[in-house]
Amino acid sequence: MEENRMIKIWIHKIKDITVVLLHFLAVCSLLSLVCVTTPELSAEETIGQWVWFGKSVLFSTSCIFTASLLQLFSGKAWKKVLLFSHFSVYVSWSLILLGGIEAIWGLRQLYGFSASGHFRYALTGSFFNPGPYAGYLAIVLPICLHHYMRFGGWKWLSISLKLEKVVAGVVGILILCVLPATMSRSAWVATMIACVWVIYMHRDSRKWNILWKRYKKRYISYGIGILIVLIVGGLGVFFLKPDSALGRFFLWKITCLAIAKYPWGCDKGFAFAYGEAQEAYFAQGDYAAWEERVAGSPEYAFNEYLELLLLQGPVICIMLIVIIFTSLQAGTKFRRYGICGAIIALLIFSFSSYPMHLPTFIVGYLCLLLACGIGDIISKSVILFACLIMWVGGYHGKWQQEKDACWGWMNARMLYHAGAYMAANTAYSKLYPQLRERGGFLFEYGHSLHKVGFYNESNKYLNKALMYCTDPMIMNIMGKNYLELHCYNWAEECLLSSTHRLPGRIYPYYLLAKLYAEPEFLNREKFERMKQMVLVKVPKVHSTAIEEMRKEIEEIAKELEK
Repeated sequence: MEENRMIKIWIHKIKDITVVLLHFLAVCSLLSLVCVTTPELSAEETIGQWVWFGKSVLFSTSCIFTASLLQLFSGKAWKKVLLFSHFSVYVSWSLILLGGIEAIWGLRQLYGFSASGHFRYALTGSFFNPGPYAGYLAIVLPICLHHYMRFGGWKWLSISLKLEKVVAGVVGILILCVLPATMSRSAWVATMIACVWVIYMHRDSRKWNILWKRYKKRYISYGIGILIVLIVGGLGVFFLKPDSALGRFFLWKITCLAIAKYPWGCDKGFAFAYGEAQEAYFAQGDYAAWEERVAGSPEYAFNEYLELLLLQGPVICIMLIVIIFTSLQAGTKFRRYGICGAIIALLIFSFSSYPMHLPTFIVGYLCLLLACGIGDIISKSVILFACLIMWVGGYHGKWQQEKDACWGWMNARMLYHAGAYMAANTAYSKLYPQLRERGGFLFEYGHSLHKVGFYNESNKYLNKALMYCTDPMIMNIMGKNYLELHCYNWAEECLLSSTHRLPGRIYPYYLLAKLYAEPEFLNREKFERMKQMVLVKVPKVHSTAIEEMRKEIEEIAKELEK
């Protein structure tokens, strides 16, 4: 009898452990897309992660379904089966595990044991750029700190709690070894503020109040000293890469101008609104020299709040802010300081980066918000509903088709770079239905058509590319197309727009000089003005191509003088 009772107890324990493992796998599989890489695609491509996410949602649903059946067979009530108990714990430890993997990945790259995700950077983890990689580590570190601090001393802890403390501490140290090497100032600031917040929330209020009353003046002087150090450190961080910082400030300035033009949101996309605003700003002529120097063709606003405000308008923006702060309030109430610290780090990182354009951060952010409180109640339903929507709506199939199209694009790009433009055009035309909303693809297709003399067709795709890309090279090629079609006024309009969008580039001035030297559109005064721009303007990066352009313009000038 006693033996049967022991067997039942062991079976019950095994079922409980299995349920815990299945729940952990259900959450970890959703967050594991951070480790997914697609070296066969371009460095910045993330469609492979969405394909993985589609599969992981199905796997997660299977785990939840199996765990729920085990709970029912164990005699659990329906109400308890439908809950996702300890969801925040599963999210925390999934992120700690994945953060540890990323930290080791980065260390291997630093020491040359693994290749980085981008040829320009030594350290990227599983990402294509050290910026997002640093942002991910910055999110995980406050969670590690929370799990290290939450049980206080070491002496009276059980073995399992000691193990938890050690694992969290080791992963935290690994992250601290890698994070400085990323050179991401945004991530440094985000993780510092988030970790200080976690430490503050773990304080012993009674002791702090006594110490504050006893040593008030001393703490105030310490605070002033720390503030001075932070100001000096902030200036040091700014001067570490000053042009990069100035570039961000200018980018935000232009984004604010775009918001002023579209106060209720722009449905044409960030690239269109930003390109239009930057072009209008430089066209006025009232700008500083440094603004011309740091201006670029960004894909993102490098400030998620400004970009959200530009694209969705203030109503959606306010709604999301309310949801976020309500979640933080709930997380603080339930003492989930690690989760809240991770959200704070992500919120700060979002001020000067683009995490919400990457699947890893989107999925991670949703899980963190749910983990603040409501996730214990609705997480199972959310995952099951996501699976239903994804597979009924055919999203996984669409993502797989897009991934296959991106693979085909890489093959077509090889033909494009090899100069086999006719073959490239055939490949591009087949890929167009899946990639018609990608600026890079549309530009390549349009340029390839330009190379074989299909000027009207080229302009058709280049004009669409302007909706998804801010690169003024699109306008340069359109101008060249119109020049070949003898539509000189339209060519001039395109090339002037290009000079206004990025006045630091010499190439559009060179094309304008050639345009004004055309016998049918000859304008000596404008030619002289463009010639001076080509000959005198200091390029960002000097190259032999610039010397060749200058030499050609001088030869054209001599021909016109005859």
